[in-house]
Amino acid sequence: MTEEKKYWFRRKSYGMGWTPHSWEGWAVTILYVVGILWLASRLDETMRFDEVSKQFLAPLGALTILLIAIAWRTGETLRWQWGGKPTKKNANGAYAGSHDSDGSDGGGN
Repeated sequence: MTEEKKYWFRRKSYGMGWTPHSWEGWAVTILYVVGILWLASRLDETMRFDEVSKQFLAPLGALTILLIAIAWRTGETLRWQWGGKPTKKNANGAYAGSHDSDGSDGGGN
């Protein structure tokens, strides 16, 4: 019997990306937000841009890359999605809830 993999992050229903799915995913997301808040708390209004780059932007980029790497490794396969899984075809042969490239639902009106 095969054991189903437990995902920390699941694929978003619309668009591309992940959303936390388990307590581990939520913990990683909360730590990411806390990290951003801590970095922001270190900023001073008298700082020059090069100091802000070193003390905020570079660490923020590193934190973001780390978050993406964790989601990539512990989440569902990333792909573009537009809603839930189709269930049945309508009279036009398109799946219910699917959208044509022009954004219409295939109804022709």
